[in-house]
Amino acid sequence: MVVLAVLLVAFMLFTSVWTNLLWYRSVGFSSVYTTELWSKVLLFFGAGALMALLVGANMVIAYRLRPAYRPLSVEQQGLERYRAVVDPRRKWIAGAALGLLGLLTGSSVAGQWPVFLAWLNRTSFGVEDPQFHKDVSFYVFTYPFIRLLLGVLFATVILSILAALMVHYLYGGLRLQGPGDKASPPARAHLSVLVGLFILMKAVAYWFDRYGLVHSERGVATGASYTDINALLPAKTILAVIAVICAALFFGNIVRRGMMLPGVGFTLLVLSAILVGGVYPLLIQQFQVKPDELAKERQFIQRNIDATRAAYGVQNTKVTAEYGARPETDPAKLQAEVDRLGGVRLLDPNVVGETFQQLQRIRPFYRFPDILDVDRYRVGDQNVDTIVALRELSGAPAGQRSWIRDRMVYTHGYGFVSAYGDRFAGNVPQFVTKDMPQAPNSQIKVDRPQIYFGERSPSYSVVGGRGQQELDYPDNSQTGQKNTTYDGDGGVPIDSFFNRLLFATKFQDRNLLLSGAINEGAKILYDRQPRERVQRAAPWLTLDGDPYPAVVNGRILWILDGYTTSNAYPYSERTSLGDATRDTITDTRSAVARQTNDRINYIRNSVKATVDAYTGAVRLYQWDENDPVAKTWMKVFKGTVQPRSSIPPELEQHFRYPQDLFKVQRQILTRYHVTDAAAFYNGEGFWEVPEDPGAKGRRQPPYYQSIQMPGSTTKDFSLTTVYNPRGNPNLAAFMAIGSTPGRNYGQIQILQLPRNSTAQGPGQVQNSFQTDPKVKEELNRLRLGETRTVAGNMLTIPFGGSVLYVEPMYAMAAAGAEQQPYPVLGKVLVRFGDRIASGDNLDQAMAALLGQTSSTPPQNNQPPPQQGQQGQGGAQLSGQAQQAIDELEAAIAAYEKAQKELNYAEMGKAWDRIKKARDALAAAQRAASAPTASPSPRPSGSPSPTPSSSPD
Repeated sequence: MVVLAVLLVAFMLFTSVWTNLLWYRSVGFSSVYTTELWSKVLLFFGAGALMALLVGANMVIAYRLRPAYRPLSVEQQGLERYRAVVDPRRKWIAGAALGLLGLLTGSSVAGQWPVFLAWLNRTSFGVEDPQFHKDVSFYVFTYPFIRLLLGVLFATVILSILAALMVHYLYGGLRLQGPGDKASPPARAHLSVLVGLFILMKAVAYWFDRYGLVHSERGVATGASYTDINALLPAKTILAVIAVICAALFFGNIVRRGMMLPGVGFTLLVLSAILVGGVYPLLIQQFQVKPDELAKERQFIQRNIDATRAAYGVQNTKVTAEYGARPETDPAKLQAEVDRLGGVRLLDPNVVGETFQQLQRIRPFYRFPDILDVDRYRVGDQNVDTIVALRELSGAPAGQRSWIRDRMVYTHGYGFVSAYGDRFAGNVPQFVTKDMPQAPNSQIKVDRPQIYFGERSPSYSVVGGRGQQELDYPDNSQTGQKNTTYDGDGGVPIDSFFNRLLFATKFQDRNLLLSGAINEGAKILYDRQPRERVQRAAPWLTLDGDPYPAVVNGRILWILDGYTTSNAYPYSERTSLGDATRDTITDTRSAVARQTNDRINYIRNSVKATVDAYTGAVRLYQWDENDPVAKTWMKVFKGTVQPRSSIPPELEQHFRYPQDLFKVQRQILTRYHVTDAAAFYNGEGFWEVPEDPGAKGRRQPPYYQSIQMPGSTTKDFSLTTVYNPRGNPNLAAFMAIGSTPGRNYGQIQILQLPRNSTAQGPGQVQNSFQTDPKVKEELNRLRLGETRTVAGNMLTIPFGGSVLYVEPMYAMAAAGAEQQPYPVLGKVLVRFGDRIASGDNLDQAMAALLGQTSSTPPQNNQPPPQQGQQGQGGAQLSGQAQQAIDELEAAIAAYEKAQKELNYAEMGKAWDRIKKARDALAAAQRAASAPTASPSPRPSGSPSPTPSSSPD
């Protein structure tokens, strides 16, 4: 039974290692696994052997130094019984104890393999700390390894002392009772050496503790403070010297008898640690620093500010002060601002997931994520913001589940779905790509729409076997579906008995071994989620919580952002990665992964990663070419990260600034936008991230949008947020960071409002929308019956020397017997200064905001009354005007017919006809001799040939 148990454990271990190696080989990253594995093995056996050998050696020494004669006493008579039991079996007992000790030590140290490998391959930062003038790499790479090494040595010596004490006591070298010496001379010498070694290592630890002061939390800010430098630093040096002297006294006890001098030395060390290392710094802090804290700490606060801004990459932030002091009031200039406003993203990716689900799911075994993604594509001759998602598989239909269907038929999702961010067909999204299969003339061409690797992929699937038929997509053929057979490079072969046995063991599924449906050429796909694949290929990276899909050269790729982090950058403020990245999305939705609560004080977006949705191929590209941490790991895992120059341009244009990094930076800038030490100490100008207006108690998430910053002549794709003054709901600042590679990527810009500004923050604006009589009345109309409203993202846009708030409000009907409700655009709410307005679309809302007439056609079959329908003196309409009116009537009738039939494509076509007829009518009116008022055409700066909304 013992032999069988050992063989079973060995087989399970082999299965785990071999199947992992097969997976790494399938993605081309086997060197990552072998490097990690061998480093763990080296540390496991190295640390375990060191511990076992040194502790065992001291046990042997203690046994050999046992006294030949043990005086008779009650104590020794009691111990004799134990000696009689232990002595015949001492080798077995010692071997088992040392083996267990080595196993525990090796397991603990093996988990520190990143510290070991980073130290071996460390790269210089080229930046020195201001106190000890050591390169930052010493604190990031070397200092953690020294602390690890000292920890292992301390544990080894302490356990050696305990083991030696036990053996000496068991065999009579130490006595607790009886007259005379309590320790034999050999036992005293042995233990003196061990204690001396412990104290000597303590001296080394004291010396290196001096460098750890750059991470001190004692002062006003992180880093060595006045007390640390003027009291604790010399105290550590003094303690190191005293520890060396004390260790020498213990070593001297080898040749002389008596513990008086070593005892005095040890007592001196303890008292010095209390008085010099504890009481003295406390007195300095209380009686020198606190009465004049700013003067004493100014230099060290400034060090913290400079280091923190550099460590988090916000040192080049551009701040525009006193923005919004003089908002624009000239109607003509405001109208010019409106003309440049086109393309505002009204489609909220956090709300319309269910809309995509209802309109594009096609079959119930497909599923879209709750949170969609924002990207931009070249459509026609313009770059447009788009909302994108993949139609992933949710499993075989209910009632049709079986192992064959679950694992070999329903194996993948299908299709890339995208919609314009600023355009609607009626009140639902206007899709750029849709349906199954995709139309051949689609604006975004997808050659490989199958999703074998995605966020909702099954744990494993068996694909690609000879003759195997997998469901590709449903169609109108006689069979009702289109089949396919996987022919990609991904996966691990499973057509051999040995591999089937291994994977049946791994997944605890006997069908993998017994099924006759697995044929020649079959592969097994597993570990299929994009974050999981990249994390395994690059275990040194911290990954952004929101991977997003993009179509690149006809293939669907998942794009992920990888961060290098550290908590050892000198003088930099530490923050919790998990807390800094929390907001409404991470707290309420599962589609975006939460970060762990690791404490960090350095972060860089050093790697862009991709995962092919069809083959599962993982590619790592260096993005930050100046990051020493990334360079270090590229030395460790050579050849796994491709240089930045190898990034295809078609891929790079879909890169965006990562959200989690932005959240960390915005959290840091709540305080570290203040760069003067005195102002930082006072803290009066600190900000905070506002509460999400629609989710009490949670932070407002950042938003991707295309905006034109003051001073710029172009609109840029950016990630934006706002700040409130700390403890105040008003607006303090607007922050945007460029997300267009090659142009302004990574450039942080902050528009800081005057300190005495009363501009309202997001929460106050939301309240004003809910209480404004006109807006409230229109929203109540949306809520008639059992309809409810859902607030979309509240976008803040620089506009007219101040900020414009834009918030789409979605209407959502009650659940029906046959159809689940989904949100559709109801109203668009806007606020600028003290003015509030709403409309069916952004054009209407802005027209109402500026006191202009609406540009949307009426909601009935009659053409809008126009002042110029008859010429001067009641002249009849021109032929051109009458033709435009007739076309307008016909287009509206076509729109209403399509709306009743829920034919969104025809609704969009009819709406185009409405616009053309409206423009023709306006042209006819302008041609009339009398001044006329025509419907306002869409601003020329708008990128959309299709309106943002349409009549109900």
